[in-house]
Amino acid sequence: MNFVQPIRNKEAIADIKRYLIADNQRDYMLFFLGINIGLRISDLLNLKVSDVKTRYINIKEQKTNKTKRIMIPREVKRALERYTSDKQDYMYLFASRNADDQKGSKPMSRYAAYRVIKKIEKRFGMTNLGTHTLRKTFGYHFYQQFKDVAALQEIYNHDSPDVTLRYIGINQDAQDEMMKKKFVL
Repeated sequence: MNFVQPIRNKEAIADIKRYLIADNQRDYMLFFLGINIGLRISDLLNLKVSDVKTRYINIKEQKTNKTKRIMIPREVKRALERYTSDKQDYMYLFASRNADDQKGSKPMSRYAAYRVIKKIEKRFGMTNLGTHTLRKTFGYHFYQQFKDVAALQEIYNHDSPDVTLRYIGINQDAQDEMMKKKFVL
Protein backbone atom coordinates (compact mmCIF):
# COMPACT_ATOMS: atom_id res chain seq x y z
CA MET A 1 0.00 0.00 0.00
CA ASN A 2 1.38 3.41 -1.01
CA PHE A 3 1.05 6.29 1.40
CA VAL A 4 0.30 9.72 0.03
CA GLN A 5 3.21 12.08 0.57
CA PRO A 6 3.57 15.85 0.95
CA ILE A 7 5.48 17.80 -1.67
CA ARG A 8 8.63 18.62 0.27
CA ASN A 9 10.57 20.58 -2.35
CA LYS A 10 9.69 24.29 -2.49
CA GLU A 11 11.09 24.65 -6.00
CA ALA A 12 8.79 21.87 -7.18
CA ILE A 13 5.85 23.67 -5.57
CA ALA A 14 6.79 26.88 -7.40
CA ASP A 15 7.03 24.95 -10.70
CA ILE A 16 3.63 23.36 -10.11
CA LYS A 17 2.07 26.74 -9.34
CA ARG A 18 3.51 28.25 -12.55
CA TYR A 19 2.23 25.30 -14.57
CA LEU A 20 -1.27 25.36 -13.06
CA ILE A 21 -1.76 29.13 -13.27
CA ALA A 22 -1.06 28.95 -17.00
CA ASP A 23 -3.14 25.79 -17.47
CA ASN A 24 -6.30 26.22 -15.39
CA GLN A 25 -7.27 28.89 -12.83
CA ARG A 26 -9.62 26.62 -10.88
CA ASP A 27 -7.02 23.89 -10.53
CA TYR A 28 -4.39 26.46 -9.57
CA MET A 29 -6.59 27.88 -6.81
CA LEU A 30 -7.44 24.40 -5.53
CA PHE A 31 -3.73 23.60 -5.25
CA PHE A 32 -2.73 27.03 -3.90
CA LEU A 33 -5.48 27.19 -1.29
CA GLY A 34 -4.99 23.56 -0.33
CA ILE A 35 -1.28 23.86 0.38
CA ASN A 36 -1.74 27.13 2.27
CA ILE A 37 -4.64 26.49 4.65
CA GLY A 38 -4.50 22.74 5.33
CA LEU A 39 -8.15 21.77 4.96
CA ARG A 40 -9.18 18.26 3.95
CA ILE A 41 -10.15 17.94 0.30
CA SER A 42 -13.80 17.33 1.22
CA ASP A 43 -13.91 20.65 3.06
CA LEU A 44 -12.06 22.51 0.29
CA LEU A 45 -14.45 21.27 -2.38
CA ASN A 46 -17.51 22.41 -0.43
CA LEU A 47 -16.33 26.00 0.00
CA LYS A 48 -18.47 28.64 -1.63
CA VAL A 49 -17.34 32.07 -2.79
CA SER A 50 -19.07 33.62 0.23
CA ASP A 51 -16.90 31.47 2.54
CA VAL A 52 -13.72 33.26 1.43
CA LYS A 53 -14.99 36.85 1.33
CA THR A 54 -13.65 37.79 4.76
CA ARG A 55 -10.20 37.37 6.34
CA TYR A 56 -11.32 34.03 7.84
CA ILE A 57 -12.84 30.82 6.61
CA ASN A 58 -15.40 29.52 9.08
CA ILE A 59 -16.49 25.95 8.45
CA LYS A 60 -17.82 22.86 10.11
CA GLU A 61 -15.43 20.07 9.17
CA GLN A 62 -17.19 17.18 7.46
CA LYS A 63 -15.05 14.46 8.99
CA THR A 64 -14.93 15.67 12.60
CA ASN A 65 -18.10 17.77 12.68
CA LYS A 66 -16.02 20.39 14.53
CA THR A 67 -16.22 24.09 13.84
CA LYS A 68 -13.01 25.59 12.54
CA ARG A 69 -11.86 29.17 11.92
CA ILE A 70 -8.89 29.65 9.61
CA MET A 71 -7.18 32.93 8.87
CA ILE A 72 -6.50 33.34 5.17
CA PRO A 73 -2.88 34.44 4.58
CA ARG A 74 -2.63 37.84 2.84
CA GLU A 75 -1.15 36.53 -0.43
CA VAL A 76 -3.78 33.78 -0.60
CA LYS A 77 -6.53 36.34 0.07
CA ARG A 78 -5.33 38.48 -2.86
CA ALA A 79 -5.32 35.44 -5.15
CA LEU A 80 -8.84 34.51 -4.00
CA GLU A 81 -10.08 38.05 -4.67
CA ARG A 82 -8.78 37.88 -8.24
CA TYR A 83 -10.18 34.38 -8.73
CA THR A 84 -13.65 35.21 -7.37
CA SER A 85 -14.03 38.68 -8.93
CA ASP A 86 -16.43 37.36 -11.59
CA LYS A 87 -18.23 34.85 -9.34
CA GLN A 88 -21.39 35.14 -7.26
CA ASP A 89 -21.37 34.44 -3.51
CA TYR A 90 -23.62 31.36 -3.86
CA MET A 91 -21.26 29.63 -6.31
CA TYR A 92 -18.93 26.85 -5.29
CA LEU A 93 -15.35 28.04 -5.20
CA PHE A 94 -14.30 24.94 -7.13
CA ALA A 95 -17.32 24.37 -9.32
CA SER A 96 -17.86 21.28 -11.38
CA ARG A 97 -17.39 21.77 -15.09
CA ASN A 98 -20.43 19.54 -15.52
CA ALA A 99 -22.83 21.75 -13.55
CA ASP A 100 -26.18 21.33 -15.26
CA ASP A 101 -28.48 24.23 -14.62
CA GLN A 102 -26.40 27.10 -13.31
CA LYS A 103 -22.76 28.06 -13.39
CA GLY A 104 -21.16 27.15 -10.08
CA SER A 105 -24.16 25.22 -8.78
CA LYS A 106 -22.31 21.96 -8.09
CA PRO A 107 -18.92 21.43 -6.46
CA MET A 108 -16.03 19.77 -8.20
CA SER A 109 -16.03 16.07 -7.35
CA ARG A 110 -13.41 14.45 -5.19
CA TYR A 111 -12.46 12.31 -8.19
CA ALA A 112 -11.97 15.41 -10.37
CA ALA A 113 -9.67 16.84 -7.68
CA TYR A 114 -7.81 13.52 -7.61
CA ARG A 115 -7.32 13.75 -11.39
CA VAL A 116 -5.81 17.25 -10.98
CA ILE A 117 -3.29 15.88 -8.48
CA LYS A 118 -2.52 12.87 -10.68
CA LYS A 119 -1.94 15.23 -13.63
CA ILE A 120 0.61 17.10 -11.47
CA GLU A 121 2.21 13.80 -10.44
CA LYS A 122 2.62 12.70 -14.06
CA ARG A 123 3.73 16.10 -15.39
CA PHE A 124 6.42 16.51 -12.73
CA GLY A 125 7.52 12.90 -12.44
CA MET A 126 6.44 12.60 -8.81
CA THR A 127 5.08 9.60 -6.95
CA ASN A 128 2.68 8.93 -4.09
CA LEU A 129 0.55 12.04 -4.59
CA GLY A 130 -3.16 12.14 -3.86
CA THR A 131 -5.79 14.55 -2.60
CA HIS A 132 -4.30 14.45 0.92
CA THR A 133 -1.03 15.72 -0.59
CA LEU A 134 -2.35 19.28 -0.37
CA ARG A 135 -3.08 19.03 3.36
CA LYS A 136 0.14 17.14 4.05
CA THR A 137 2.18 19.70 2.10
CA PHE A 138 0.69 22.47 4.22
CA GLY A 139 1.55 20.58 7.41
CA TYR A 140 5.04 19.61 6.32
CA HIS A 141 6.05 23.19 5.50
CA PHE A 142 4.22 24.62 8.53
CA TYR A 143 6.25 22.28 10.73
CA GLN A 144 9.52 23.07 8.91
CA GLN A 145 8.91 26.80 9.41
CA PHE A 146 7.69 26.86 13.01
CA LYS A 147 8.74 23.48 14.50
CA ASP A 148 5.52 23.64 16.53
CA VAL A 149 3.95 20.21 16.45
CA ALA A 150 1.40 21.17 19.12
CA ALA A 151 -0.01 23.99 16.98
CA LEU A 152 -0.13 21.74 13.92
CA GLN A 153 -1.75 18.96 15.94
CA GLU A 154 -4.48 21.41 16.94
CA ILE A 155 -4.93 22.68 13.37
CA TYR A 156 -5.36 19.09 12.21
CA ASN A 157 -7.45 17.98 15.22
CA HIS A 158 -5.11 15.02 15.74
CA ASP A 159 -5.02 13.07 18.99
CA SER A 160 -1.26 13.16 19.48
CA PRO A 161 1.93 14.80 18.21
CA ASP A 162 3.14 11.40 16.96
CA VAL A 163 0.09 11.07 14.72
CA THR A 164 0.74 14.55 13.32
CA LEU A 165 4.44 13.93 12.65
CA ARG A 166 3.70 10.60 10.99
CA TYR A 167 0.90 12.18 8.91
CA ILE A 168 3.15 14.89 7.44
CA GLY A 169 6.05 12.53 6.81
CA ILE A 170 8.50 13.94 9.37
CA ASN A 171 8.99 10.55 11.02
CA GLN A 172 9.68 9.01 7.61
CA ASP A 173 12.23 11.73 6.82
CA ALA A 174 14.04 11.02 10.10
CA GLN A 175 14.06 7.28 9.43
CA ASP A 176 15.37 7.83 5.91
CA GLU A 177 18.20 10.01 7.23
CA MET A 178 19.21 7.37 9.78
CA MET A 179 19.18 4.64 7.14
CA LYS A 180 21.43 6.76 4.90
CA LYS A 181 23.97 6.98 7.73
CA LYS A 182 23.60 3.41 8.98
CA PHE A 183 26.65 1.25 8.51
CA VAL A 184 26.20 -1.97 6.64
CA LEU A 185 26.83 -5.15 8.65
